[in-house]
Amino acid sequence: MKKIYLIAVFFLGLVVTQAQELKWHTDVKEAIAIGNKEHKPLLLFFTGSDWCGWCIRLQKEVLLTPEFTKWAKEKVVLVELDYPRSVPQTQEVKRQNYELQNAFGVQGYPTVYFATASTREDGKINFQGLGKTGYVPGGPVAWLEVANGILNQK
Repeated sequence: MKKIYLIAVFFLGLVVTQAQELKWHTDVKEAIAIGNKEHKPLLLFFTGSDWCGWCIRLQKEVLLTPEFTKWAKEKVVLVELDYPRSVPQTQEVKRQNYELQNAFGVQGYPTVYFATASTREDGKINFQGLGKTGYVPGGPVAWLEVANGILNQK
């Protein structure tokens, strides 16, 4: 009986852990639609996920923490714009990411932009930048303080 109880607790914990995971969108148009529907700004995370040391550090110290997860679910729609060296991407994703890198003038990684967006009748996207940040030392508390400062200006 104890074994069944332990197995049940394990699977319940696994389900709860998976439910807490965040959805990082890679299709910016999909993220814009969700952001507009939920009245949330976009958090655009420009990263070199498999080679950028500061990006990896930001992930570990902030973006993968319970504090960030709770905050992000309430405040933003997450968009990952990745520029990997060894992870395959579709040509569509590569094109979208490079267009956004140019549109926002991103010159280094990690860069995190907060923005709202709308799609015009001709299909073009208008972004309104709210502010940007990158790696902030001090873990999730320090990073979220900067992020909240940007979001509270809107």
